[in-house]
Amino acid sequence: MTAVVNLLVTAAVVVLVVQRQMRVQRLDTERRFWLLPLILGVLALRDPQIIDHHHAALSATLLVAGLLTVLAMGTVWGWTVRIWRAADGKVLVKGTKATLAAWGGMLAIRIGLYAIGSALGVHQAGSSLMLGMAVLLLVRSLVVNWRARTLEPAQATAVLH
Repeated sequence: MTAVVNLLVTAAVVVLVVQRQMRVQRLDTERRFWLLPLILGVLALRDPQIIDHHHAALSATLLVAGLLTVLAMGTVWGWTVRIWRAADGKVLVKGTKATLAAWGGMLAIRIGLYAIGSALGVHQAGSSLMLGMAVLLLVRSLVVNWRARTLEPAQATAVLH
């Protein structure tokens, strides 16, 4: 895929995910939450330009730094989501202001890494953003699903405000 298409796909996923996270929704712990991250990851890893071969070591370092950043931010994001059990026993989730702050922090760090790479002359493919989004979504889903499974069956109050 071209860089523009990668950026558009990534931007569309970000908008969709943020919009959905800020609404109350039922969490289906049996859902295949790993499917979208898997698709994004495969699409990203198919791009031969994910690493700038003229600056391979520096490009790989920036890619790893970006992935470590989204790994950490996905974990933070998973802990900022409000999770509670409704009276009917269903698990509900909703993003909080801290969730938006986590997104803002992650975007600021990613922009900083991009700026560093640009200043050093490293070509950065849009597929690295897509791979980062895949890792971010997978880690966030793992954390939220783990937290949801620790809720008491009869618990009917929020565990995070």
